[in-house]
Amino acid sequence: MAQKFYVVWAGRQTGVFTDWPTTHRQVDRFAGARYKSFATRAEAERAFAGGAPRSTFARRAANKASEQAPVQADSSSFDFRIYCDGACDPNPGRAGSGLAVYHNGKLAQLWYGLYNPAGTNNTAELNALHRALVMAEVSITAGSTVQVLCDSTYAINCISKWAAGWEKKGWRKAGGEIKNLEIIQAAYAVYSRIQSKVHLTHVSAHVGTQGNELADRMAMFAVESGNEELSEYGGKIDIPTILRMRAG
Repeated sequence: MAQKFYVVWAGRQTGVFTDWPTTHRQVDRFAGARYKSFATRAEAERAFAGGAPRSTFARRAANKASEQAPVQADSSSFDFRIYCDGACDPNPGRAGSGLAVYHNGKLAQLWYGLYNPAGTNNTAELNALHRALVMAEVSITAGSTVQVLCDSTYAINCISKWAAGWEKKGWRKAGGEIKNLEIIQAAYAVYSRIQSKVHLTHVSAHVGTQGNELADRMAMFAVESGNEELSEYGGKIDIPTILRMRAG
C-alpha cells in the first residue's frame, strides 16, 4: 500500500503527518477538526501552507466571526495585513506574542517576543494587538492601507468598544477593576489616533488561516525562547517548516 501524507489544519497539533494513528490522535473528538490525506509529501506541504479549503461550515463560522469585528473589508484591498496572536503556557504562566506581516499579499516579516514569565493569555493577546497597531500607525502615516487581524474577541472589544467608555469614566467600570489596564491604555492610545483608517478585524483561530497560524507559532516561539523584546524572526521564512513548530 502506497504511503499517504496527512494534513491537519485544525487539531490538537497541526502540520503534515506520515501515518494515520498519529493523525487520528490530533483530530479525534477535536471540535472543528480539519484534515485531509494526500498522495505525496509535496502536495501535503503545499496544501498545509495554503490553508484549509473553505467548506460551507467554515464559511458560516467566518461569517459569524465577522459579526464581532468592528470593521470588515476585502483583505485583498490592503497594502499591509498584520496578524497578531498571543500564547501562554500554562495560563497563567509563561506568555509571549507573535505577529505575521503581509505586504501586497505576500508574507514579509515575522515577529516574536514580549515574554512575560507571569502573564496570561489575555495579556499576551493585548500585547500582540498593541504592537500590531503601532506597526499599523507607521504604515498609515506613510500613506499605506492596513488591516490588523486578531483572533481574540476580548482584545478587540477592549480596544475598539470598551476603552472609550472606561476612559470617559476615569478608567473605571461599574463591575470593579479593569484587568490589564496598563496594556489596554497603551493600545487604545494608538487605536484612537488611527481608528478611522485602520481596519481591525476578528479572525477565527486555528482554522487554517496562514497568517493566524504563523502568528500563533511566533507567539509560542516567544514563550519557548523567553525573548522579552519584540524581535524579527531571524531564521529562514520557510512557511511549511514554521507551521510545523509548536502551536499555541
